Amino acid sequence: MNTTETNIATIQPEEVAAIPSKVTNWRDLLSYFVSTQDVKESSRKLYSRTLKLFFEWVEEKGKVIAGLTRTDIIEYKEDLFGKGLSSLSVASYLTSLRKFYEWAEAEKLYPNIVKGVKTPRRVQTFKKQHLTEEKSGELLSHFESLSLRDFAIVNLILRTGLRTIEVVRADVGDITFKGGRRILRVWGKGHDTKDDFVVLTDKTFEPIKRYLDTRKGAKPTEPLFSSDSHRNSGERLTTRTISGLCKGGLKAIGLDGREFTAHSLRHTTAVTILKNGGDLTQAQNVLRHTSPTTTQIYVESIKEELRLQNAPEALIDAAF
Repeated sequence: MNTTETNIATIQPEEVAAIPSKVTNWRDLLSYFVSTQDVKESSRKLYSRTLKLFFEWVEEKGKVIAGLTRTDIIEYKEDLFGKGLSSLSVASYLTSLRKFYEWAEAEKLYPNIVKGVKTPRRVQTFKKQHLTEEKSGELLSHFESLSLRDFAIVNLILRTGLRTIEVVRADVGDITFKGGRRILRVWGKGHDTKDDFVVLTDKTFEPIKRYLDTRKGAKPTEPLFSSDSHRNSGERLTTRTISGLCKGGLKAIGLDGREFTAHSLRHTTAVTILKNGGDLTQAQNVLRHTSPTTTQIYVESIKEELRLQNAPEALIDAAF
């Protein structure tokens, strides 16, 4: 994957008379769609926010908008549930998608692939799960005995909460220093540049260093993690490859359910921070969420555990 634009089908305005020639990518298309809707400003903002997340999901999955099918919409719906969203929230996301695809079909741009996809009316039962500290250790031990590269990747995700797409985009030269701390510059989801970062602690950096020592002479512009297959040696990995190796490792340590994926490692990062004294803001900063509401999803998954661990009733005992 090279840029955010190469994963998205280019809009050809000459094929759709109603679309202005300046519309050449999904961001332009989203802005144009929102501007044509005769709705309240609050609805416009909702469309912008929810559809932006959908297009970013398409990008992260390495899919192309023009090639999406109804099956992809169903997969997206399940992923929303997997992130901990309520049935009501998922229904809201699907409503925005319906509006967009009804419009796109009317403009002869894309077929309405949301047609027939059911609006959720059930209680949420499927969530991505986080790993316990014991299982996190097992996962790392599994990879440490197999591959320097794969161990470095999984260790990096567990300790920094990076998304698979962010790992894919990382270059050797993105490791640098800031304020006396070693960091990795991050090209985040929905961003056009590497304008964010995660801190690389010694436990995070050392496995990366050991791996890079096997690639003597690697240039700063080369991918931080590259393919070692004969066919694609030295090329940038794909999100599919990283997701696959994470899934394989999870299966090897007995976590074979569909609720355990590469995203579970990112989930684990947030939960581990919260369970070890970190607050919501700190978890949000590490995961680089724009809104604390997104981070709150991770809190909900361990709400009861935190309630018991930090029982406010104990404060009364300290008073009298």
